[in-house]
Amino acid sequence: MMLRAALAAALLASATAFTPSSLSFLPKLRTSHCSAAGALRMASPVSSNDFRGGTAIKIDGNVYKVVEFLHVKPGKGSAFVRTKLRNLTTGGSIEKTFRAGEMVDGADVFKYDMQFNYIDGDDYVFMDMETFDTEAVPKSVIGDQAIWLKEGIDVKILKEGSSILDIEIPSTMSYEVTQTDPGEKGNTAQGASKPAILECGAEVMVPLFIKTGEIIRVDTVDKKYLGRDVEANKKK
Repeated sequence: MMLRAALAAALLASATAFTPSSLSFLPKLRTSHCSAAGALRMASPVSSNDFRGGTAIKIDGNVYKVVEFLHVKPGKGSAFVRTKLRNLTTGGSIEKTFRAGEMVDGADVFKYDMQFNYIDGDDYVFMDMETFDTEAVPKSVIGDQAIWLKEGIDVKILKEGSSILDIEIPSTMSYEVTQTDPGEKGNTAQGASKPAILECGAEVMVPLFIKTGEIIRVDTVDKKYLGRDVEANKKK
């Protein structure tokens, strides 16, 4: 009996000695680090009060870009936001009105800086100037913006997952006037203008004093003349 009790005490002491408080014999778990590129990122809702040109939103599962917006505060009734939206999948446009402050699903769209290189059939080829990877974007995706593209222009490529949805061209660009009629001598009519063809192929209205060969700044959104590009003209 005494021998059995002594044996039990010895086994208990041995078990206690084998269980260190630090549990150092267990494998250590490493914290997982997930890169932003591989993580599933949910887009945050967007308030209609924060709509800007180019804001990407999702309606009925489709991604739209805000093309035009107008905040309206009537004398009576609630304020609202009137918008023109472009479907980035079909290219079609719709007009839609939102309540002021209405929350809308944001689109999980990523933007990549790329440079336009050349045209290959119906595709416009852009290059990432850091990795030298290229992306071929169908003309159907670019739409009317294609008229502003010239070799070397920097743009942003918009993607949802692996799908290219759209491109963003700078709102202000400089182009050389390749063709325009000379202004009539002595014609100083205030606000008078004439058509001019630019090196990219676009046509804009310019003041009478603008000549062929001059470089001008243009608003690519509203297709308007902004002024001479003084610095660029000096370098010619």
